[in-house]
Amino acid sequence: MNKPASKQVEVQIMGQSYLLACPIGGESALLDAVERVDTAMCRIRDAGKVKARDRIAVLASLNLAFELSQKESQIYQASSFDHTEPGPDTAEASAAEPLDPAAQARMDELIRRLDHTLGRDGQLI
Repeated sequence: MNKPASKQVEVQIMGQSYLLACPIGGESALLDAVERVDTAMCRIRDAGKVKARDRIAVLASLNLAFELSQKESQIYQASSFDHTEPGPDTAEASAAEPLDPAAQARMDELIRRLDHTLGRDGQLI
């Protein structure tokens, strides 16, 4: 009998349980991702401006995607000047740095527009 290529892992995000498929050996990465999503969603919920779970999920997803895009851009820019690979310390240090004011303003405007659009009919599309 073959071993399953994945297993099921139960996780909690904003107090709700989810049963997720996870590749064997990928539990640590999955739990790290769940922690990031849970933290991002709880931060938005705790700010008190957004109440609907689906809107919180969309905003958290946008925030995480934006942060990832910023990190990728920083790594690309750094690699164009220095041909060494960034180490784990580089990624961790950039994650702790706040966004520059222009990037924060763009993110705030995107969130405002998303809230406005979702507020009209509660639908993404």
